[in-house]
Amino acid sequence: MLPALLIAGVCARAQNNPAPLSQAEADELSTRMLQLMESTAVAVPGLTAASQPVKQNADATAAEMQRAPGNAALTYQFLNQTRAYLALSDSLPRPFPFPAVADRQYAELREDLQRMQRHFEALLQVQIQTERKRDSDPNNLKRYAEANSKILPASKLPRVVFLGDFATEDWHLNEYFTGRDFVNRGIGEHTTQQMLARFRQDVESLNPKAVVIQAGTNDIAAGIAPNQIQDNLAMMGELAKARGIKAVFASILPVNDYHKSADPRLEMTASHPPASIQAINAWLQSYCRTEGFTYIDYYAVTVDSAGMLQNDLSDDGLHPNAKGYRVMSPALIEAVGRALPGPQTPEDNQSKRRFRLPGLVK
Repeated sequence: MLPALLIAGVCARAQNNPAPLSQAEADELSTRMLQLMESTAVAVPGLTAASQPVKQNADATAAEMQRAPGNAALTYQFLNQTRAYLALSDSLPRPFPFPAVADRQYAELREDLQRMQRHFEALLQVQIQTERKRDSDPNNLKRYAEANSKILPASKLPRVVFLGDFATEDWHLNEYFTGRDFVNRGIGEHTTQQMLARFRQDVESLNPKAVVIQAGTNDIAAGIAPNQIQDNLAMMGELAKARGIKAVFASILPVNDYHKSADPRLEMTASHPPASIQAINAWLQSYCRTEGFTYIDYYAVTVDSAGMLQNDLSDDGLHPNAKGYRVMSPALIEAVGRALPGPQTPEDNQSKRRFRLPGLVK
């Protein structure tokens, strides 16, 4: 938690602040600062031992910064640890003559500290702006408001709206399913609560025949209680039923840790426990069976023998890649066909007319 006075002071100074460093630049800078602490400590008698706790804390914070990119609070913590090291260094007597190399390294460390300070101020500005935007529109109703106002009335083909998180938003439906009236209303970071809040605007107002709901991954990562996730999903099902919209619920995809050797941040099972995913999916499948809703089992077609998301279906262990979507597509089409029997594309209509026997249908 950052002090309010600090935030106010930073805001006053950072009106024209440049953009934050890239993650690679920030990682490189923090690594260099740690190296400089190590090398300069050797030049001052007693500093290596005296500064050991401070340097250990700075090492740990820098590692956390790499796992949580753009975290202003961690950056602030690292700044204070660097300042503590420099203050401790200045309190100890330096030998005479002092090595010129060590002098240059101290100067570099102080310059890097200022650079990290500017990075922190830029991060804080981004954080404040994001929070203000979120506070004014917590459910991101503005996201599709204009597109909804311009969407054409439903055609003779059945319209299907897709409500979901990143797995929905990133799916280029018009490329995978040409000729269908599929409308994407996914928002990457959304939870079931946020989807429920925009159900009326982003689903009902578009007059679909069916809605495909894929949700719960972000809830699990955020630590939202399973019963709350279930309640939110059930309320969306009830809203769809009340409006005469066929509800199609998709399972949560599995995750994997196969990419964490390349990047420790890609250890997905820690934030998305497989047991939690399986529990929500089991409840959802039972709920659909009880209520007569359609269930899409994406989990079954994407999981491997270890209970993880198949390695080649994702580049980070969480988000489906192009191959992942190709594997999911047949399951989706089959489920939509169960929910909405009959022609789904212009080609289906043509085929139906082509094979009618003359004189049998008026």
